[in-house]
Amino acid sequence: MKEDIRGLLPNELEDFVIVNGHKRFRAKQVFSWLYKDIKSFRDMTNVPKALISILEENFKIGSLTLADRQISKMDGTQKFLFELDDGNQIESVFMKYKYGNTVCISTQAGCRMGCKFCASGLLGLSRNLTASEILSQVIVISKITGEKISNIVLMGTGEPLDNYVNVSKFLRIIHNPDGYNLSMRSITISTCGLVDKFDILSNDFPQINVAISLHAATDQKRNQIMPINKKFPISSVIDKAREYVKKTGRRISFEYTLVKGFNDDKKDMDALANLLKDLNCHVNLIPLNEVSQTGLITSGRKRAEECMEILTKKGINATIRRQLGADIDGACGQLRLKQGVK
Repeated sequence: MKEDIRGLLPNELEDFVIVNGHKRFRAKQVFSWLYKDIKSFRDMTNVPKALISILEENFKIGSLTLADRQISKMDGTQKFLFELDDGNQIESVFMKYKYGNTVCISTQAGCRMGCKFCASGLLGLSRNLTASEILSQVIVISKITGEKISNIVLMGTGEPLDNYVNVSKFLRIIHNPDGYNLSMRSITISTCGLVDKFDILSNDFPQINVAISLHAATDQKRNQIMPINKKFPISSVIDKAREYVKKTGRRISFEYTLVKGFNDDKKDMDALANLLKDLNCHVNLIPLNEVSQTGLITSGRKRAEECMEILTKKGINATIRRQLGADIDGACGQLRLKQGVK
């Protein structure tokens, strides 16, 4: 099977072009075309036919097959189910905000983290996505919607830091000025707390936004809903978060999904405030997106507001995530789960 050319870094494309007898600047021309609405290499009108023939022999221009699409009648949020070449399926979401358009994209087909409240991992991990498959979600959604993408969150199916090689390659490609040219400050990586990857992340991408899925303030509770906590307990996550903030000068975010009767009472909020004291951070409170298979119940908006008030009074910057697409499948993994696919 031919390699997807969209997965090549600019220097890799340059090497290929030069080895095959063409000038270095031709690689820049080819690279820029990959972000336009082209269906084949022959659409690259300023690239020599001889080079086009070589590209056709060695590469393909990858895309994704649209398997399902849901559009919210309430706010225009769009949810996509894409099929990959091998039959695996992934989900992506397009959201409109006053400050621009955001896409939430997947980094793995499935997930092996096993968080109890999440639909994404109920079918387990099939495989990592390639850099080109991660990138294609942005390109295809922009093409389908006709909208420019201004912000990206790696918060869909999968754990981004569990696929670091391909994710880091994607970040370099999407940031390249000859390609999509997206600022690192417009990209957020969401992680359940793989602290062994934090140092390399801060070295490679110090300007990127990081959101840590915390969801509990004690090991006793976090162990129950997030198996990864048994390997990386809360103390190690918070210690590494403090190191990250000190090293990069960037504020860090914590995602906290509110589950009724489990992690949403005053004691939980007091413990959370104490845990995050004096840390430059933001807490994103998320009323649970209910998934029938988990048996967990959402705390609801009213309780989320009460939790936010408790945190705010204790000096913790906290907001409630805006609920978009309430009339379509709310949780990552739901479309994929319905079809029971890989």
